[in-house]
Amino acid sequence: MTPTLRDGDIVLVRYGAAVRPGDVVLARFRGGLDVLVLKRAVRAQDGGWMLASDNARAGSDSAQYGVAEVQARVCWVWHRRLRGGRGGPRTLVQRALGHRPHRQPPDRL
Repeated sequence: MTPTLRDGDIVLVRYGAAVRPGDVVLARFRGGLDVLVLKRAVRAQDGGWMLASDNARAGSDSAQYGVAEVQARVCWVWHRRLRGGRGGPRTLVQRALGHRPHRQPPDRL
């Protein structure tokens, strides 16, 4: 899924979430490849989804393996390299759940 996702990125997925064309999903192809993959949903077909890779040279999408069963939709991505280590998985989950950290007002002189 390069450039959307890179090695080391952390994704938060939501099982059972509605999927729309263009969403990045966690899926398993019906024919052949018996592993979980992260791909972009293209269209619903035959009770599953046709998936595409963001990197055309990488292959292993529905053009090669056919219809996939979507397990979950990606709802948050933490790009570790771009963030420089700020935040982290705990912050990621808190933001995804809408948690806002409590901040103390500045002291007045």
